[in-house]
Amino acid sequence: MKGHAMPTATHAQTHHIVGAGIAGLATAVYLCRDAGVAGHDIHIYEALETAGGALDGSGSAETGYLVRGGRMFEDQFVCTLDLLDSIPLADDPATSLKEDLLAFNRMVPGSSNCRLVRDGRPAEDRYELTLTARDIVDINRLFLHSERGLGGKTIQDWFQPGFFDSNFWLMWSTMFSFQPWHSLTEMQRYLRRFIHLFPGFTRIAGILRTRHNQYDSIIAPILTWLKARGVQVNTRAHVADVVIKGTKLDRRVTNLVLLDGKTVPVGSGGYVYLTLGSMTEGSTLGSNDHAPSSGKDPGPSWSLWQKLAREHDGIGNPDRFLGQSNQTAWTSFTVTMDGPAFFEFMEDFTNNRTGTGGLVTFAGSGWTLSLVMLHQPHFRAQEHGTYVFWGYGLRGDRNGDFVKKPMSEATGAEIIEELSGQLHLSEEQKGWFATARILPCRMPLITSQFMPRNSGDRPDVRPPGARNFAIIGQYCELPRDCVFTVEYSVRSARTAVAQLTGLVDTPPPVARTDLDPMVLGRAARMLLGM
Repeated sequence: MKGHAMPTATHAQTHHIVGAGIAGLATAVYLCRDAGVAGHDIHIYEALETAGGALDGSGSAETGYLVRGGRMFEDQFVCTLDLLDSIPLADDPATSLKEDLLAFNRMVPGSSNCRLVRDGRPAEDRYELTLTARDIVDINRLFLHSERGLGGKTIQDWFQPGFFDSNFWLMWSTMFSFQPWHSLTEMQRYLRRFIHLFPGFTRIAGILRTRHNQYDSIIAPILTWLKARGVQVNTRAHVADVVIKGTKLDRRVTNLVLLDGKTVPVGSGGYVYLTLGSMTEGSTLGSNDHAPSSGKDPGPSWSLWQKLAREHDGIGNPDRFLGQSNQTAWTSFTVTMDGPAFFEFMEDFTNNRTGTGGLVTFAGSGWTLSLVMLHQPHFRAQEHGTYVFWGYGLRGDRNGDFVKKPMSEATGAEIIEELSGQLHLSEEQKGWFATARILPCRMPLITSQFMPRNSGDRPDVRPPGARNFAIIGQYCELPRDCVFTVEYSVRSARTAVAQLTGLVDTPPPVARTDLDPMVLGRAARMLLGM
């Protein structure tokens, strides 16, 4: 496990972190580990009952386990790997989370033999991109184009309609959750950021996965580490307002105001780190017999961002990402089963051992349905004899092929009916799900960070004139890096601590594998099918 020097803070400083997602927790780690701040001088405020944000994992064998989604990792996530390198495993303090992540992926390497399914069987063209010459030219034009000139354009503004019928787009969109109406700028960033993964693209090779769900594998150990150092993690603490005094050229936070009316003063030696916006706020759950409700009003981090943006310049434009749930929502589902029969079937069907294949997508399905046969157990406390898998529908706004309604209106049982139809299961095989606990989850804002945007819509980590506050998470601006990744949140945290305290090194630059001739050559051969 990596050791770190502990600089000494020059005077008493109190640090207030709004939001206990991975960005907020990483901020606290950097303050303790690298800036020498005492744990009792760090206060985290989380409106929900549980820390962790989008990196979640909950439930039981009786009620059903739940993961709303899962973030992927790769070895160029330098900030994330550095963070994990200093946090020990709960059951093996001599081993860091980074070491466990890498050891698990050596033991259970991922490489899909069945990325696409068509007509109830593995697609014969599952290793082909089916791109036209024009599509390849358009991908290269986008790769080489200046980001500044893309503005608020969408992906469908750039590509021909036929591009969206290609296997490349089907695999790309389901792997990263892009839609044709999403930001062209974000797609360009992804092309450049992950071009070194292109040779294994059709097999989802080169992707790292955690041993268990990401709450158990990342969030719980970080919380243990922070609390052992005296960091105050306050859940059900909704920060309703942040009082900022001064002008755009020189301003500071003076108070935090909680929803219950309590005011938290931020003294002259105090700093504030704000998580504004959340991709999982407004999530609703269903069950076997009930569909998730249609959604809620914007949650605490969004209402706070809206209020601050109305009152202060340079805090971004949250409305750019809100109010279009028909373009930013999808539904996921977690299935808990009492026996291995379906998992054994899927191993034979995909020719992948459970936990090694990654995303399986049903080409042509109305919901653009995908599932992942997770490595078991997926929860540290998962009851013996239970099995858990996860799936989602990228186009939950459309009718299914076997369930004639949008996925957003489907019960858990109806989702399994659609999945069974896509796999051409017999009536006897459908019996595998007779006692399954199915938890659908509708997330109205899950891809909101991908909505087309212009300069200034995402605020800088340290807004103009900010003396003692910074903005962290998925909705601040970090040049070249990609939202919808853990790396983006962790990088924002390290950037914020570095800029406000001056005691922490700035993050290393985003890896520019897009400038490596060898990487470019391999990517070109992949696109050309060579």
